[in-house]
Amino acid sequence: MSDPMTLRARAGAPLATVHHAITDAATLRIWLAEHAEVELPERYEFWGRYTPEGSAPHQRLLHADDRGVRFTWLLDGAETTTSISLEPDGEAATIVTLTQSHFDFQEAVEESSIRGVLQTFWALALANLVDHLEGREPTAMVDFTSAELQRTVLIDALAEQVFDSLIDSAKVSRWFGFPIDIEPFVGGRVGMGGLENNPNPAKILELEPGRRMSIDWGGPVGVTTWELEESSGRTRLTLVQSGFGGTPPYAGWGGNLSGLAELRRFHELPAWKPIWIPDDASVSAGS
Repeated sequence: MSDPMTLRARAGAPLATVHHAITDAATLRIWLAEHAEVELPERYEFWGRYTPEGSAPHQRLLHADDRGVRFTWLLDGAETTTSISLEPDGEAATIVTLTQSHFDFQEAVEESSIRGVLQTFWALALANLVDHLEGREPTAMVDFTSAELQRTVLIDALAEQVFDSLIDSAKVSRWFGFPIDIEPFVGGRVGMGGLENNPNPAKILELEPGRRMSIDWGGPVGVTTWELEESSGRTRLTLVQSGFGGTPPYAGWGGNLSGLAELRRFHELPAWKPIWIPDDASVSAGS
């Protein structure tokens, strides 16, 4: 078994507040799942349409204390293990570290197991946790019961500014948290990880400055379309995934939505910096 997948995020809230958010059933229903029930130290369950294989709860609590929780989660016949641990970062911030076993990137690419959604599922959940803790509206969650992949968000920025942050390689790489090269014209290439490192880049199908862009990722992922409409200095941004075959690409859709959460923060927070912390980054109080 490979090493567990790890995500680390900084939340602008004290540890006790974050601990309440990850152990209170009503709050879990805001940032994590449609349904949740918690009775520590015996029960920690969540399920519903925003949870993979969520027709019923499949979690079993292993441990809970004032620094986090650890539980098993049965997915596609395998008992995976999830750990959410908390560490203070000064008096007003907390580092949230999530580890998840049984994640295989190849399963995400091939969509051969529902476990392939785990990385983007947790990335979106943590982004929503941070937004909730900091008084912002969470981004819509992935509906694993629906084949319709469309979401609209309102961003407090001009459409021209939002569009520029979708086509400028440096800006996209900043808010998405991963190197992306974009040739901003119809027929231009989009290379995740950079064009030099991507032998099969995506292709821009449509580009109408300030209003619309469509990218064809090929294969089962299909086409991603961004539609922008400005009103009173704010931008209504609609994200659509279409043209995919068979099972909807939920792993990629979760990645799009977690990126959308960071895009909103990028434009709306004057002192924006990514919520994500590299695994090898040290935590310093008050940083």
